[in-house]
Amino acid sequence: MKGIIVAGLGGGSGKSVVAVGLCAYYAKLGKRVLPFKKGPDYIDAGRLSLASGHGCYNLDPFLMEQDALVQSFERRAVTAEVVIVEGNRGLYDGVDAHGGYSTGELAKLLDLPVLLVVDCTKTTRTIAALVLGCKVLDPEVNIVGVVLNRIGSARHEKIVREAVETYAGVPVVGAYRRLKRDIFPMRHLGVTPFQEYDGTGDAIADLAQGVAEYMDLEQVESLMADLAGRFNVAEQGSLPEAEVKIGVIQDAAFQFYYPENFQALRERGAELVFVNSLTDQALPADLDGLYIGGGFPETSAHLLARNSSFRTSVKEVAEHGLPIYAECGGLIYLGSEITLGGDSHSLVGVFPVTFAIKKRPQAHGYTVARATAINPFYAENTEVKGHEFRYSKIGNWTGSCTDLGLKMERGVGFSEGGDGLIYKNVLALYTHVHAIGTPEWAEALVGKAKEFKKAK
Repeated sequence: MKGIIVAGLGGGSGKSVVAVGLCAYYAKLGKRVLPFKKGPDYIDAGRLSLASGHGCYNLDPFLMEQDALVQSFERRAVTAEVVIVEGNRGLYDGVDAHGGYSTGELAKLLDLPVLLVVDCTKTTRTIAALVLGCKVLDPEVNIVGVVLNRIGSARHEKIVREAVETYAGVPVVGAYRRLKRDIFPMRHLGVTPFQEYDGTGDAIADLAQGVAEYMDLEQVESLMADLAGRFNVAEQGSLPEAEVKIGVIQDAAFQFYYPENFQALRERGAELVFVNSLTDQALPADLDGLYIGGGFPETSAHLLARNSSFRTSVKEVAEHGLPIYAECGGLIYLGSEITLGGDSHSLVGVFPVTFAIKKRPQAHGYTVARATAINPFYAENTEVKGHEFRYSKIGNWTGSCTDLGLKMERGVGFSEGGDGLIYKNVLALYTHVHAIGTPEWAEALVGKAKEFKKAK
């Protein structure tokens, strides 16, 4: 059992290239690789999952209490041969000037060594200063190796390697040449999810090959933490017998789900039934609840609109009181229409609200909200920690902010300091939640599903 954190000096430094490549390389060798992603993230986590052949779990010190985070990590890492944790942003970037909830803080909490990826574009000896600065800023963060990224030539590599090892005292364990193409294509909404990119399989194979070509894997493995015998984790019991069926809309339009959320629902007695809003004609008739996650419904807006029978089935079950919990993209789907480039596309129509997609983010970051008495899922005054990241903007809306189910204490939410549209047993909000950070979420969704089934 070996483990390491792959961190960077900032976003776009190349840590995903290294982390995904390591997962793919070891998985190709037949090892059981378990990936984790630091922070609230679905897209990077999706690529790590695909590369490793195993679900990727999230570790977020802001959303999760420390004990719960460590317990989640140990519970899952104990089953692996190789553990790869990909950081987010820069190593010491957190929510404040002291680096609160940063990748560096996570490394200390989990007692894992750090492999630091640095972008060497048009830079040589200065890289040593950057690495040295990271090393001395917090000596408790164990930076054990450096990977040079976007190296231009053999001479460039030689100078940077010598400078880093001489002045920073950290071994260089890899040097990636500048790639001729963007391995992870970008678009106006950020990195393209693997579900929407036909070249993902080839890209992951290339990254595995890149690890073998550009990295000293023997040295990397010697720098990994030995996890054998470290964890004292109780044996996991079997799942309880399912009492209710909860539908999950999962397809190219709705793809943002944490595997821990699915697990939390199953552990509370739910059978998950996965449905496709783009191709299925209607929801299954025997559902006791419905979960609609986030994603990019705007990229599939014409297909969502065209599948009118499925949209009708969703609206009908909402009218009949089916418990429905929707996040971000799911919230948009339950609106009346979405406008893209001057064209309007019909949506489910549970809520009288229209949406438009903008070129700039309309909200981005962690959220903290407090449940009001009127929402159908959370007990009054429940603290709901989450995150929001959206390009959508509210158009016409005939509702009132006093009717929203949560009051924002941090973040933007839906409108005027509130989040959570309500209709009967439907709660639709911009905030994404993680089941470990907000355990009340799974209890509420399964509980409402049981109530609905009993009433039937």
